[in-house]
Amino acid sequence: MGETLIQVEGLSFTYPDGTRALDDVSFAVTAGEKVALAGPNGAGKSTLLLTLCGVLHDGFEGSVKVFGLPVEKQNVRQIQRKLGLVFQNPDDQLFCSTIFDDVAFGPRNLKLSEDEVSRRVDAALAAVDLVGFGRRSPFHLSLGERKRAAIATVLSMQPEILALDEPTSMLDPRGRKEVSRLLKSLGGTQIIITHDMGMIADLCDRVVILSRGRLVADDRPAGVLSNLTFLELHGLA
Repeated sequence: MGETLIQVEGLSFTYPDGTRALDDVSFAVTAGEKVALAGPNGAGKSTLLLTLCGVLHDGFEGSVKVFGLPVEKQNVRQIQRKLGLVFQNPDDQLFCSTIFDDVAFGPRNLKLSEDEVSRRVDAALAAVDLVGFGRRSPFHLSLGERKRAAIATVLSMQPEILALDEPTSMLDPRGRKEVSRLLKSLGGTQIIITHDMGMIADLCDRVVILSRGRLVADDRPAGVLSNLTFLELHGLA
């Protein structure tokens, strides 16, 4: 067993309109694991991920710790330097005129030297197979290329955990396979919201399934994905 990086105990969250998004969720993530968060729409996956990232840092019940730090307002900046979030829609992450500037945005905010910024951008683009794309506009890239560029904007911050919201959504089968291969090549600790059962089987060590805000499974993919009755019950087949 590796070091525990994320510890969630009895997490519940209710939105102001009364929607109970999470209900007594408990699980842990250790260093090096690739954990899928799956479940039907409205199951609470995004709320859980936003809590882990510190975007939702108050108003919940239970305990959430990331790198031993409670998810509270005073710890959010420190947590977000170690846990990088890739949004589902890459256009929410790419807003500069060039890919270089998008990938450089985070390191520049850290007040790093331009030499270090350039090194980080070059390394991040190489990691996502976009060498030579720095001066291109994100608006001229395919969706798959924009997905990879969005991942690069997070990699340039050198996070210890990569959190991804539906990284293969809206992609064709070839694009989904490319993203899955990319995430496998990156290694490290990853938390991935996905409905892509093929990627879960190929990439992830564990799958955590939420249904109506409750954790209903936490197991190796083979054990969960082979149970068609269970998948149908929870809207995954």
